[in-house]
Amino acid sequence: MARRTTGLRFQPSGGARSAPLQVGRKQVLTIERLAHDGRGIAFVDGRTWFVSGALAGEQVEARVLGARNRIVDARAERILGASPLRRAEPCAHAGRCGGCTLQALPHAEQLALKQRTLAEQLARFAELAPEEWALPLVGPEFGYRRRARIAVRWDAAAGRLEVGFRATASQAIVAIDDCPVLVRPLQAVLRALPELLHGLARPQALGHVELFHGNTSAILVRHTAPLADDDLQRLRIFCREHAAQLWLQGKGEPQADLPEAPLGYRLEPWGLELQYRPGDFVQVNAAVNEAMVAQALEWLSPRSEERVLDLFSGLGNFALPLAQRSREVVAVEGVAAMVERGRENAVRNGLANLHFCQADLSKPLAGASWAAAGFAAVLLDPPRDGALEAVRQLGSLGAERVLYVSCNPATLARDAAELAGQGYRLRRAGILDMFPQTAHVEAMTLFERGPAAR
Repeated sequence: MARRTTGLRFQPSGGARSAPLQVGRKQVLTIERLAHDGRGIAFVDGRTWFVSGALAGEQVEARVLGARNRIVDARAERILGASPLRRAEPCAHAGRCGGCTLQALPHAEQLALKQRTLAEQLARFAELAPEEWALPLVGPEFGYRRRARIAVRWDAAAGRLEVGFRATASQAIVAIDDCPVLVRPLQAVLRALPELLHGLARPQALGHVELFHGNTSAILVRHTAPLADDDLQRLRIFCREHAAQLWLQGKGEPQADLPEAPLGYRLEPWGLELQYRPGDFVQVNAAVNEAMVAQALEWLSPRSEERVLDLFSGLGNFALPLAQRSREVVAVEGVAAMVERGRENAVRNGLANLHFCQADLSKPLAGASWAAAGFAAVLLDPPRDGALEAVRQLGSLGAERVLYVSCNPATLARDAAELAGQGYRLRRAGILDMFPQTAHVEAMTLFERGPAAR
């Protein structure tokens, strides 16, 4: 390989330097590969271009969205030479709405991209590869999403209400009349929602609207000022027509318009029902969530005499099924409201061996009373920033098996390196296709103590 010549990082006055790239400039690019976030990567004049809407092997005309140092963010404006993999995007709003960025890529290729992302992050940050790769857990490509946030903004200058989803790389709102990734009941709500909101007497009072679907549909209206009585009545009629609960949120927590109506979802294979409130974390994909819980139980293999720890337990999505198979489950969560909801779910489902505790999981666990007796197995499902502090202490709890569910391969890999340093080996790994049509990667990994199986 030829030796690179050295030189000044910054040219002196009068020396040659790259001309700055102006936002809006167009450039013809050849896309070499896809980045982990699904954008195409191209290289021109020492700059690395990340191009949304482009596939590997394509020639595109791209428009600059922003540039910093030698990194350029761009969007494909025209496809000059299409990849043979490119398919017609099923959604009419693709390319403008910022939600589903991989629709032009066939589903099998989406899964391959996510698999590569997980493998590369584990290799790069932890120097690890699993002893066994599991097949991806998949569900329907479309009609899967049971939660959605609808952006609502009053444009005072134009005197109109904007309703839709956020645009790609922008705070602009794209008017949406259909969203094929939503579950069917929410698709019907979404189609009718703009007309309802535009017809309110005081639309300036609206913040945003959230949609939910479980044992029933629910509509949460966030408002920045009290709603007019006539507007509240219109919302109630709309919810009755769509068999949906109405929830309202001003300055405090969300409140049900009819408090006696519970909102929840079932984990059918285990005969469990979990109740929640808008604002609580709930997995958006019901089919993949059930498959994920089933795979977690299979991999972790809790036994009837074992004590199991569930960290970042939320409502009890994993803890309740675990409690059906274990002597005792301790579920630990940082948010007090979620701990209370989890306790209510345990009582409602008759699980006396399940105990919910509140703790700051970014702090040491050693002094916690619930940790003193140790655990045979641990399951954790942390947020995007991972669980490094908790992971550092798992070995001291005596766990022989650790199952880690992640929504961020980079922090998973970081934490996996810490587990490897404690003598755990990466037994299995696989992706969970929780968000088809997007580059978002969910993963499950199993770590076991002891030598590799022969």
